[in-house]
Amino acid sequence: MNNIEKYKSMEKILREIEDLKNSETAVIKKIGQIETENMNLNVENLDKSLTDIYDGVYQNLQHVEDLHTSFTETVADFKAKNKITDEMLLEIRE
Repeated sequence: MNNIEKYKSMEKILREIEDLKNSETAVIKKIGQIETENMNLNVENLDKSLTDIYDGVYQNLQHVEDLHTSFTETVADFKAKNKITDEMLLEIRE
């Protein structure tokens, strides 16, 4: 695998990490919706479970965001180190 192919794979991974981040965010929003519905019901064990789930998902989201930041830097460093230009990438895509 040459450096252009490696870089393209790294870009794909970044997009997948972004998708994972969006998925975690969607789960947090869904938990919020359920919590809102439960305000009318006031089911205690549901409230406790949702809080526990939210805490875990929120921690996962923080880890994914940290990974995204770190890997973005890794990709940028790889691109610079290997002198990969946008023109080079356009030539391969065409």
